[in-house]
Amino acid sequence: MLWKDKYKIGVDLIDQQHRELFRRVADFIATVRGQGDWEERLAKVKTTLAFMQEIVVTHFADEEAYQASINYPGLAAHKQIHDNFKQEVEQYAEKFAATGFDEDLIQGFAGKLMAWLINHVAREDQRIGKFARQEVQCNERTIC
Repeated sequence: MLWKDKYKIGVDLIDQQHRELFRRVADFIATVRGQGDWEERLAKVKTTLAFMQEIVVTHFADEEAYQASINYPGLAAHKQIHDNFKQEVEQYAEKFAATGFDEDLIQGFAGKLMAWLINHVAREDQRIGKFARQEVQCNERTIC
């Protein structure tokens, strides 16, 4: 699995969702790049795509709600990144359906999906965790 503990931001729900996202994306990539007949692997690909479309909405909403709850100053920019990614996933889903789930197209998407997830969690989401930790430290002191 591609999840690493260094990706934790310190919020149980979000960290749990991130671990699940990494697990599902790793399974997706293994299926897409696996051996055997494409038609046999396609059912798992479709299931994973449906999950991704659902989880990004749920996870992003949870993550944005958490950011709002701590008055995270980067919420608007972070939400825009999420919105752009949701739109990209939807566009890929439409392309897949239009091309009969072309294997090469899905292979390319699998690589982009993993790269986006790693980069987003390792960079953007870490900023949320850092901000939250600073807020806790400030609340424990009288002056920040």
